[in-house]
Amino acid sequence: MNFEERIRCDRIKNKVMSAEEAASLIKDGMTIGTSGFVTGGPKAVPLAIAERYKNEKIKLNLYTGAIVGDELDGAFAREGLVDKRIPYQTNKDMRNAINNGSVKFIDMHLSHMPQQIRYGFLGKIDFAIIEATAITEDGNIIPTMSVGNSPTFVSTADKVIVEINTSQPIELEGMHDIYEPKDPPYREPIPITKVSDRIGVPYIPCDSDKIAAVVFSDMKDTTLQLTSINETSKKISDYLIDFLQTEIKRGRLPKTFLPLQSGVGNVANAVLAGFIELKYNNLNLYSEVIQDAVLDLIDADKIEKVSGTALTLSEEGLKRFYANINKYKEKIILRPQEISNNPEVIRRLGVISINTAIEVDIYGNVNSTHILGTKMMNGIGGSADFTRNAYISIFATPSTAKDDNISCIVPMVSHVDHTEHDVMVVVTEQGLADLRGLSPKERAMMIIKNCAHPDYKDALMNYYERSIKKHGAVQTPNLLDEAFLWHTRCLNTGNMKI
Repeated sequence: MNFEERIRCDRIKNKVMSAEEAASLIKDGMTIGTSGFVTGGPKAVPLAIAERYKNEKIKLNLYTGAIVGDELDGAFAREGLVDKRIPYQTNKDMRNAINNGSVKFIDMHLSHMPQQIRYGFLGKIDFAIIEATAITEDGNIIPTMSVGNSPTFVSTADKVIVEINTSQPIELEGMHDIYEPKDPPYREPIPITKVSDRIGVPYIPCDSDKIAAVVFSDMKDTTLQLTSINETSKKISDYLIDFLQTEIKRGRLPKTFLPLQSGVGNVANAVLAGFIELKYNNLNLYSEVIQDAVLDLIDADKIEKVSGTALTLSEEGLKRFYANINKYKEKIILRPQEISNNPEVIRRLGVISINTAIEVDIYGNVNSTHILGTKMMNGIGGSADFTRNAYISIFATPSTAKDDNISCIVPMVSHVDHTEHDVMVVVTEQGLADLRGLSPKERAMMIIKNCAHPDYKDALMNYYERSIKKHGAVQTPNLLDEAFLWHTRCLNTGNMKI
C-alpha cells in the first residue's frame, strides 16, 4: 500500500489510528452519520464500536444514505446500540429490531434527508464516519463506491472519522461529482440539463481540522445477490419494453428515448437487461443505483451516460468493474443522493421511473414498505422521489408471492406509500395496466383484467362488482368491512385464497 497516495494531507497524517482507538471517540447518546448506499459504508470502525460497547449498551442514533452492510446495521442491531435509525435498511437483524420496537425507525424519502439535516430538523450530527478511497492534499475526501448523504454528514458533523479502504482502487478518483445545494432562501436551480453534466467537484469538501481520526481498512463490500433472470422477471421486462416502444411509435416518447431510473433488485435488473437486444445505442440512466445490467449495456455500446449515487454490483459484476474500471469510469457519474434523487432534476430530464411494489390495489395505490400493513420491510427509499416527478412512473411486481398463496393485487393496500395520483403504469407477469387518463373505476377494471393472477382475478372482480352494487356509482367503490379480509386471512392462515 502506498501510504502517501492514500493520505496526501500532511496535517492529518498524525491522526492515523486503529479502529479500536477511533471507536473510543464515540459516546453514549451521540448521533452518527455514515457513508453507505448499499456499498461504500464504513466497516472496521463500526465493528470496533460494536465490540467496544457490547457490554455497556450505549445508545446511538444511526443515520446513513440508505442500505449499509452487516458490519454496521447488523453489528449495531445485535448489540442493541441503536436508538433511532434513518432512512432505509435491509438487514434482517435491524429489521427485527425495528419490528419488535427496540429501534425507532424513520422511513424517509431519500432526497429529503440531507436538507432536513441541514435545516436542523433531525438534530445535530456528532460524528460522520466516512469510507474513503483517499484524502486529498487539502483534507478533502474521495469516496469509494457510493456517495449517498456523505457530503451533508461531513459538512454538518462536529467531527469526522475517515476509514480509508485500501481494497478500493485509487482509480475511483474522478468518478464522483459532489454538489450540495444552498438552503432557502438562497437556493439556486441545480444546473443539470442532461445526464452527462458535471456541476461539482470530484471530492467531498472537508475542513481538515474536523478530521479526528483516520483508520485504514481493507474490508470488502458485501456484494449484491442477484439471481438469474427467471420467467416471471422476463415476462415483466418484455411487457415493459413493448410498452415503451409503443409509446415511441405513438409519439409520446422521443425516438432518442428519455433517461431511465430503475430500483434495486432482480426485476429491475431484468428490465434493464432487456434493453440490450433493442436498437437504441444512446441510452441514458439517471438513477440511484447502478446494477450489473448497466455494465452489460455499457459493454454492448448501448449507453451514453449513467448517473447514480452508488454502484451495487454482484460479485461477478464487481470483478468485471475492477478489471475494466477506466472504461466504466468514462460512462458513470456518482452524485450525492440529494442530486441523484432530486425532484427538480428528475422532472427536468423527463426520467422514466421503474420501481417495485409489495402490493398494489385495484385503484392503483401502492404499498412498497410494509408486510400486511404493520411490519416494516426495507423502507420507501427513493421510489417516491422518482415516482412523483417522473415523465412516466411505473411499478412492477409479480402478481403473487409465496407460491401463489399471496396476491400482490389486492382490494385495498394495507399501507399506502404511493397514491393512485402518482402511479401511471402497473405491470406484472400477467400483463400491463396503463392507468393514465383513467378514472378510479376504469383503473380497477384495467388492473384486475391485465395484472391479477388467475387464482385471484374472479375474487377481485366479485369484490369490485359488489362494491358498486352496494354503493352505486360513487367515485371509488369499496367495501370497508371487507377491504382487508384478504390480509387478515393471510395473517391467520398464511394464505389469501378464499
